[in-house]
Parts: sequence; structure tokens; C-alpha cells
Amino acid sequence: MSVEPILQSEEAIIQGFLAPLAAGAPGAYGLKDDCATAAPSPGCEFVLKTDAIAEGVHFLTTDAPEDIGWKALAVNVSDLAAKGAKPVGYLMSLAFPAPPTRDWMAGFAKGLADAQEAFGIHLLGGDTDRRPGPISITPAVIGEVPLGRMVRRATARAGDHIFVSGTLGDSGLGLRVLLDPSRHAEWKLSDQQADWLRRRYLRPSPRLALRDALLRHARASMDISDGLMKDLGRMCRASGVGASVDDTALPLSQAFIAVRDAVPSAAQASLFAGDDYEILTAIPPDSIPQFTADARAASIAVTDIGRFTTGTAVRLQGRDGSDMDFGMSGWDHF
Repeated sequence: MSVEPILQSEEAIIQGFLAPLAAGAPGAYGLKDDCATAAPSPGCEFVLKTDAIAEGVHFLTTDAPEDIGWKALAVNVSDLAAKGAKPVGYLMSLAFPAPPTRDWMAGFAKGLADAQEAFGIHLLGGDTDRRPGPISITPAVIGEVPLGRMVRRATARAGDHIFVSGTLGDSGLGLRVLLDPSRHAEWKLSDQQADWLRRRYLRPSPRLALRDALLRHARASMDISDGLMKDLGRMCRASGVGASVDDTALPLSQAFIAVRDAVPSAAQASLFAGDDYEILTAIPPDSIPQFTADARAASIAVTDIGRFTTGTAVRLQGRDGSDMDFGMSGWDHF
């Protein structure tokens, strides 16, 4: 039986697999220096974000390295998308418990390369090391916005409408299918529906095409990474407002609806489970027609799911208008 080649040095990892990812960025210097250089476009400022992903928490040991590479970059770029920022580059720190194999690094670099091409950025630099514990990947992404124009989470106002992009809850179901393939049959999913759910978990899609619409019309914005109600609560606390969400207005995929019809409790739990990487935004009433038109022109589906209100209560209302109990919503590391 053949044994996969192990990469025995940091230099083999960097120059063999990571340096090609920096080829389009002059300020990366081919990853042959200790630092990189970058400057925002005239009239712009940088927007900075770092969000680590760790084996066993954000991805599974059995996930393909191509998917891990994509996801590591995508979850960070999703935050830039919600801020109305254009991605311009990223740094990345890699920590391995043991030297990776050549095949694993090749797949991981391929996933990063695919994500870079999709998001329009290049690797600028970073670090690799070996330490106890699971694989940890920490990108730090850099974006830019016109000076003073970053769309913040703390600026929603009572009366603004709550919009979300895409569909909700798919990723949570996708993780459950990956962990237990018998869910495929139990939930009466077609092969296409099961593939959709798995892909939503493995390959999130930052809504970068919504950037111009957000800069023109959004009062506040953030991405949904830890579940709709948890992240909405964060926006409300930061903005000093409450919210009322219409449960019947939440945008759901056909795959999610199939699970809801088969096992309602599974669907309800997954709706607030996290990993959606959609955009949650506050839109003033008089901006709604143009915002929805701009989103449609960008081929991004957006849905009005409720209103920001006075006070501090965050409510989820059912079909009969009564408040629903959404329990301990969303993901929390602690």
C-alpha cells in the first residue's frame, strides 16, 4: 500500500502551495519577505476582518480539502460583503498538529485558488506552524470602501424594514446530512435536494454582488453567521432598537421545505443554527423599491421579513400573529 508523501518543511508548504496564490499581488513579494505592503484606492479606506475556522468546529475531518480552502476564505469575505466592501487581499495563518500530506495541501490550495478567483483577491502573506490540537486556519481579509461609507451594524432605526438575502437554514441541515447520511432518506430528500443542502454548508457564497445596493440604500448591515435571530439580536442591541420578524415571510429553499414537511422539529432547529452567510440589512421604507430593484439587477434574491421597532424586544411572530418561542437561537462558541 502506498503512503501519501508528507511535507516535511515550512518552506515546502509555503513555496510549493501558497506562493502561487500570491502571484497576482505585487505587494506580497512572492511570500519571500516577512511582511507585505498594500494601499487603499484613492478616496477609500480599508475594512479589516479575521475569522478563524477550526477542524471539528467549522469543518469536518472528512470534508474535502478543496471545500475547506473555499470555506476558510468565503466566511471572511462574507463579512466584507455585508459591509459594502470590495475585497482586495488577505493574510492567512495555518496551524497543523502534524505535517500535512502533499495531496491535502494541493487540494486546500486549489480550494483557495477557486475562492480567490471568485472573490477577486490574492494571498498577501501569513504564517504556518505546528502545534497540538486540530487544524486551525485563520485568514485576515482586507477590503475597501469609500471613506466613511462602511455599512455598520449599529445604525438601524425603528421603522426600517428587515431584509435578508438568499434562503435561510440550508447550511444547518446540510451539516446534519453530512454527519448522518441516513437523513437523506429519513427526510425524503431527492438527491438534488440533499446535494443542495450539503453544498450550502461546504461552499458558502458571499453576496458580493449586493455591494452597490448596500452602499446606496442600507442603513445597517451584517452577515448571518450564527443564526438569524442571534445575529438580529446583536444588530438590535448595537442599534438600540427592537425587531418583529414574520415567520411566514422567511425565505426557504425547496430542500428546506421538504425537510420541514417531513420532520418539522429538525427544520425549526436548523433555521437558527448558523452558517448561512447571508446578509441581514436594515432598509429605510422609502429606499425599498430601489434597493429591491438593484438587488434584482445584481441577481441576488432579497426578502422583507419584518420591521425594526422601538424598545428592545426581538419577536418572531407566527401565522396567527402570536409570538413564537425560538429558544436558544444560533451558534455560540461558549
